[in-house]
Amino acid sequence: MHHDDFKFEPVRGLPEALPAGEHILWQGAPDAMRLAKDAWKMNWIMGYFIALAIWRVVVSSATEPLTTALGHGIPLLLSGLLACVIIYIIAYTQARSTVYTLTNKRVAMRIGAALTMTLNLPYVCIANASANIRGNGVGTISFETNGDSRISYMMTWPHVRPWTFSRAQPSFRAIPDAARVAVIFSDAAEARVSMPVLSRVNASAPVTGAVAAE
Repeated sequence: MHHDDFKFEPVRGLPEALPAGEHILWQGAPDAMRLAKDAWKMNWIMGYFIALAIWRVVVSSATEPLTTALGHGIPLLLSGLLACVIIYIIAYTQARSTVYTLTNKRVAMRIGAALTMTLNLPYVCIANASANIRGNGVGTISFETNGDSRISYMMTWPHVRPWTFSRAQPSFRAIPDAARVAVIFSDAAEARVSMPVLSRVNASAPVTGAVAAE
């Protein structure tokens, strides 16, 4: 994992130029509206204000004419609309500043609107991955790290699987065509993890078992 807040990006979404033998398979970013709904719970917030408005109208209608009571609910609806607009602006800003990258060797995430950082997850550091895909194709792919690979939940939110506080799972949140991206990741990770690695041996020693699969 790597983060560098100040280095200029020689490649979009990556803090350093790609080394020899590595190439980009896919790049993308969250869908702003889906991110607002999934991460910021915009629908729940609007529903809360609608419920408040209905309650206000019901209470007012006991002592006021219906037309007057309906007017009492309008400020609450406008407040809810304003809250949703603010949430969408935040989600849109986060989506625009995010670049998710899959290469043939790693998962990379450039995240953060105010304080930008880049996470690099080599495929050998990923123990498992899960995809949550909606009917419209937009979904989230979460990566479970293995060993001592630890990531801060607070620093990576909302680009993390919800409620994984004890062991945060960095995620490609609310990406379009998530099923295709999941296949690209699966193929690349399988090829990388199963790739034989040449082990250096002493030239004076007998040449036995010079190739070790790792």
